[in-house]
Amino acid sequence: MKTCIRSFFVIAGFAMAALCTFWTSPVLAIETIAREAVIIDATTGRILFDKNADRRMPPASMSKLMTVYMVFSQLRDGNLSMEDTFRVSENAWRKGGAKSGSSTMFLDPNSRVSVEELLMGIIVQSGNDACIVVAEGISGSEPAFAEAMTAKAREIGMTGSNFANATGWPDPDQYMTAHDLAILALKTINEFPEYYHFYAVTEYTYNGIRQTNRNPLLYKGIGADGLKTGHTSEAGYGLTASAERNGRRIIAVVNGLNSKKERSSESERLMDWAFREFNNYALFAENDVVSEAEVWLGTAGRVPLVIDRDVVITMPRKARKGMKVTIKYEGPIPAPIKAGTPIASLEITAPDEKTIIVPLLAGADVGALGLVGRLGAAIDFLLWGESGNI
Repeated sequence: MKTCIRSFFVIAGFAMAALCTFWTSPVLAIETIAREAVIIDATTGRILFDKNADRRMPPASMSKLMTVYMVFSQLRDGNLSMEDTFRVSENAWRKGGAKSGSSTMFLDPNSRVSVEELLMGIIVQSGNDACIVVAEGISGSEPAFAEAMTAKAREIGMTGSNFANATGWPDPDQYMTAHDLAILALKTINEFPEYYHFYAVTEYTYNGIRQTNRNPLLYKGIGADGLKTGHTSEAGYGLTASAERNGRRIIAVVNGLNSKKERSSESERLMDWAFREFNNYALFAENDVVSEAEVWLGTAGRVPLVIDRDVVITMPRKARKGMKVTIKYEGPIPAPIKAGTPIASLEITAPDEKTIIVPLLAGADVGALGLVGRLGAAIDFLLWGESGNI
């Protein structure tokens, strides 16, 4: 047996839709004045930039993304409809209303408000009162809803987050990480395309009071279509944002900034950097035949090597020219071979990038030769040194 290696360069251009693999290490340096920040490519999940991304931080109103995610989940599962209404309790009115000095939807106590109106109040107006109404309506109380938020967060991979309330009101037990916020943003976008458009709404009027969306990127014409700002004196100014350009989506989270102006300029600068410096390259589609491998003593001399996933990689644009794809396997591969068996690997390398290794599978069954065929193959090998179907 010998190690068979075949290297070739790939010209990207296939139409791809799914994630194959992702790298988690940023490779290009850029500075930011944000205390915590992370930028990821939404297609591959690659982290393009990371500053204290896994450190616990007060998320302020960015934690409302989790409150909304919970509502979206209830809508998807059929437990709620947009037309359902919840009663505004005295508690929700006092804790989340104008008298509390917090962001509010200006709900009237003891009124009934539809789920759709409450979602608009949370997403566009950042209404704490709307959050509490939703929490009480779904779970009976805000503490019970916060427990459910934490459980759901763990379920979807947000390991650095804990919730004590539905609003993001300062509490030592209310914390998230920038990385978790990016995970939550991506989950929201991918799981709820029918509802995600609410995050792009720039203004909403309720009770005769018009309020505008605080997300500064929505007004800059840079492809931004979500998600949520946050601010308290402890948290500073933060933003979880997403933008799409030419079919490519970036998610950026910043926190700990000193002003609205910094939040606006820094998030835009980081978003522009990510789109400019990196690109996605589609290499193979699921079930593509990548190459062939030699077979030993089989009814066929070669077996196709297929890939079982779409391969899309994110890398710096300047590294693209040096990208190299190599196929490796120990061959000839002895028969019998069952279709779907991993028998080779695809290695993708580029300058200053981590190597990606993707398994290649047998694309067909190959039976073993019978006794006569094996004898004939052995004679051919002794005479000619052939290895095709021997």
